[in-house]
Amino acid sequence: MIGANPARSADKPELDALRERIEALKQTLTGAEENRSEASDGLRASERGVSEANRTLRNIGARRRAAQADLIRVGEQLRSLEAAIASQQRQLGQLLAMRYVSGQQDYLRLLLSGRDPNQTARDLHYYGYISRAQANFIRALRKNLAGLAELAREARGKSAELAELEARQREGRKELLAQQAERRKVLARLATQIRSQRREIKSLQRDEARLSRLVAELAKIISPAGGAQRNEKLPETGHDAGVFASLEGKLRLPARGELINRFGSPRSDSGLRWKGLFIRSASGQEVRSVAAGRVVFAEWMRGFGNLMIIDHGQSYLTIYGNNEALLKQVGDAVRTGDAVATVGNSGGNQDSGLYFEIRHQGKAFDPLRWVSLK
Repeated sequence: MIGANPARSADKPELDALRERIEALKQTLTGAEENRSEASDGLRASERGVSEANRTLRNIGARRRAAQADLIRVGEQLRSLEAAIASQQRQLGQLLAMRYVSGQQDYLRLLLSGRDPNQTARDLHYYGYISRAQANFIRALRKNLAGLAELAREARGKSAELAELEARQREGRKELLAQQAERRKVLARLATQIRSQRREIKSLQRDEARLSRLVAELAKIISPAGGAQRNEKLPETGHDAGVFASLEGKLRLPARGELINRFGSPRSDSGLRWKGLFIRSASGQEVRSVAAGRVVFAEWMRGFGNLMIIDHGQSYLTIYGNNEALLKQVGDAVRTGDAVATVGNSGGNQDSGLYFEIRHQGKAFDPLRWVSLK
């Protein structure tokens, strides 16, 4: 017994030192996670901004298309005015030619000519008619020219306004994307640091467990007695068939891509399991509503980035996470197949894609039970 005591006393200080090292690392890890939380808040703000900028650009695009249609109509009106002006110029030329052919007689010569008074009166009336017609044509010509100039100014003004608006919006979006990229880099560095520290803590904890077992054994001696699937089909627009509960096995997934991180599979070493599935897809692809409903949540949420939740009635919800941009807002009604978002990797996700859940009365269900991939 006496000979074994030095071995026990030698292991105890080493165990204490390990525990101190673990505690120090845990404190460092806590600081890193707080920094990551702050960086995540910054990323949330930038991703909200990018989402809003994308939505605004989409609206500007619609306005620009409408303005282009207006410009086409303006162009048609311009061509119509030019044709009218050309016609008036031809008629005016004909009148001038008629007056020239008549000999350009003036009123006085007609009165002193000694001709039949009735004929003279008719000639005077005829020349009066020509003069009035000439004046009317000239006024119409000037009016049309003024209208032509106004339409041209309007067309140029609309074109310049749209160009300036789009340029400002794209510049703002460029700055937001730069901020977002920088914040993603910070988050990536912090995530790498945290993973490294967690690995070291786990390694030290294993060492601690082994050493604790050794100390316990010494005390006993000393003391007496799963292949990846893909989805290629999207919900058909406007196909709103019945209540949501009747659609089990008939839905289409909301995005095209590779199906990974399925329902019920482990989430790395956290001990938690996935409550939905992740569809890996290219950034910017459309995300469509799987069924008709109403948007009840459209906001950034930690861990899910730009998140949208749609209520389909009877306590059924569908959840769409990690989006690049949210195209609908709270209160918007959606039909089956409506584009509600675009694919991204918001929320600090490494892969671009869509996280999708189906819930009933708060309980998550396997989305693959509800969909048809064929």
